[in-house]
Amino acid sequence: MNTQPSNRKIRVLLVDDHGVVRQGFRLILQQHPDVEVVGEASEAQEAIALVEKLEPDVVILDVAMPRVNGVEVARQIRQNSPRSNLLMLSMHKDAMYVRESLRAGAKGYLLKDSMDKDLLDAVRAVARGDGFLSPSVSGTVVEDYQKHVKDPLDLITNRERQILQMLAEGKTSKDVAAELDISVYTVDAHRSRIMKKLQLKTIGDLVRFAIQRGLV
Repeated sequence: MNTQPSNRKIRVLLVDDHGVVRQGFRLILQQHPDVEVVGEASEAQEAIALVEKLEPDVVILDVAMPRVNGVEVARQIRQNSPRSNLLMLSMHKDAMYVRESLRAGAKGYLLKDSMDKDLLDAVRAVARGDGFLSPSVSGTVVEDYQKHVKDPLDLITNRERQILQMLAEGKTSKDVAAELDISVYTVDAHRSRIMKKLQLKTIGDLVRFAIQRGLV
């Protein structure tokens, strides 16, 4: 997982074949002192080369790139530059696009119609190495993963697995928050996502699941 020192800006590379879209990203992001746009690319090979050269923390990548689609670009970036985390941008809510993006190594998937509201949160989450999905696609994605993933533990992130284990050990949300240096609100949000993904109803169900899977 990538970590951002408090005094270092999140370095972002913008990849979209439309200049006006890249300008929109830049206008939103440059308002925030913890983010720096370090470069732009309009096509696949330029993007891959710039990621290798600039080593950005986050690559914002349009799924609908010309000639080589964004998912394939994402695969090549992950192979060549694994330290750079990928945030996919798309107009498509279909779970297939999200699933293929995540399989290609993307950490986040942001819908263009929620860009103004969620772009900064998405960039910060992906820079930390956490996942981010636009709220309007998250439910669809969970259902899709439940159809395609055989092991329920594959549905949750490394951080969610860590929190699942700590909660199953009997620690309170406050205990977990203090140990991981995050807010109680964040712990509760993680817990809700864990229980939804694993289709658990109560904390007792969560504990039983953890015991059955050998996590505690």
